[in-house]
Amino acid sequence: MKLFLTIILFLLSFSIMACENTLLDHNFKKLASDEDVNLCESYSGKVILIVNTASKCGNTPQYEGLESIYQEYSDQGLVVLGFPSNNFFGQEPGTEDEIKEFCRLNYGVQFPMFEKTEVKGKNAHPFFIALNQVSGTYPTWNFHKYIIDKNGQFVAEIGPRTKPRDKVIISVIEQELAK
Repeated sequence: MKLFLTIILFLLSFSIMACENTLLDHNFKKLASDEDVNLCESYSGKVILIVNTASKCGNTPQYEGLESIYQEYSDQGLVVLGFPSNNFFGQEPGTEDEIKEFCRLNYGVQFPMFEKTEVKGKNAHPFFIALNQVSGTYPTWNFHKYIIDKNGQFVAEIGPRTKPRDKVIISVIEQELAK
């Protein structure tokens, strides 16, 4: 019994250590929820497409492509993570409940969405500061995209005008899923 407890404690300490000092070791609340999520604990081992979103932007129809990619590749290990942001000319003015309802009703969004987040500037969330440090770029507009590999390492940064189903994005996702 003592050996069993020692093994369990060792495995638990390893899983906790696995999240230390990684790009993904950040907590967010799920959109319109009190549920706290640590990105590393929840999404380690997955290819991650990170997107800052907005409901009142010319790029807003990209929600459809993001959901399509999520549905097509989630069984293979892809997750799309949406971070609503009001950083660009107030194009995400709604409450979290309003954003969640808008995404569900208009685009059938099922991929994980998180609390409204500052993605650039002096109040940027530490996660987006870290993304900037590894990619060299803060989001330049709504629907800026970052791809993270299964090990939590930065792979690619894609500008907001590139649509989710663009061959460049699909190619990177498929390459990372195949590893």
